[in-house]
Amino acid sequence: MASMIFIAKIKEMVNSSKPQIHYSKWVVSADEAQQLLAQGATFLDAREPALQESGCLQGAVPIGWEQFSQASPPFQGKLLEDNQLLTQKLQAFGIFNGTPVIVFGDPVNGGGEDGRIVWMLRTLGHQNAVLVDGGDQALVKAGIPTVTAVANQPPTRGDFVVSRTTAGEIGRDELKACLGCENLAIVDAREPGEYAGETPYGEQRGGHIPGAISLYYKILLGEDGKLLPRGEIVALLQQYKVTSEAEIIAYCTGGIRSGWLTSVLTDLGFTVKNYAGSMWEWSAFPVEDYPLEEEEKINLSCPQN
Repeated sequence: MASMIFIAKIKEMVNSSKPQIHYSKWVVSADEAQQLLAQGATFLDAREPALQESGCLQGAVPIGWEQFSQASPPFQGKLLEDNQLLTQKLQAFGIFNGTPVIVFGDPVNGGGEDGRIVWMLRTLGHQNAVLVDGGDQALVKAGIPTVTAVANQPPTRGDFVVSRTTAGEIGRDELKACLGCENLAIVDAREPGEYAGETPYGEQRGGHIPGAISLYYKILLGEDGKLLPRGEIVALLQQYKVTSEAEIIAYCTGGIRSGWLTSVLTDLGFTVKNYAGSMWEWSAFPVEDYPLEEEEKINLSCPQN
């Protein structure tokens, strides 16, 4: 009997020592991230390789969204379909089922890579993945030291097993069927020039999905790379006719910037799905089935008060 009580207490101590994140939270402050890291959270650096090599943060494991995406155009924005392969890849990065994952990027100069990784992990069934508000610079200011690339040790292999959920993603044909539906907000997270027809990333056709609203994702950030206050973001979104009552579908070129936008808006309580195939995929299919608009009929890139 005494041994059973002792074992129960040990289990209680182990469980209470695990870092906890509220499941609905997709974004944390640098201070919150530091506390979770002190308790053993997995730490992922989603920045561009050059930044990962020149200024590593202590304990961070470099990761790239491309490593988990399909290689062949025009599907390079979509996640790999092989769950077993994805499981193996994520375990190699030290992803555990019961351990939070802290992902950071370079919000000022980057392209939303941290949000893409968080969206990916959530979509693949990891409910404790979050991005850091303010990214690398906020973490440095919070006291996370920088080290050389060789100083960080390879991660311990994790035990995470992929269990996909479709709650936060949408496919090409499902999106096509939604065009014109009521209470739907299709949000184009790219720059206004791309929305108008520019194709800087090799899209086969230019323009935007019919009915889409032009909302460049970085307008939600301040100059320091941190998110604007919640009230300001909600008011700004209302100017773009994006409300909490709407079903939101976000897209960009390959689901990276829109993955970031999906993560941030979900954290704010909006219902959002990311179209990972985005313009790479949509523009590669016949125009009569997957139309694009080049004229700025619905472009609200400079909302008026």
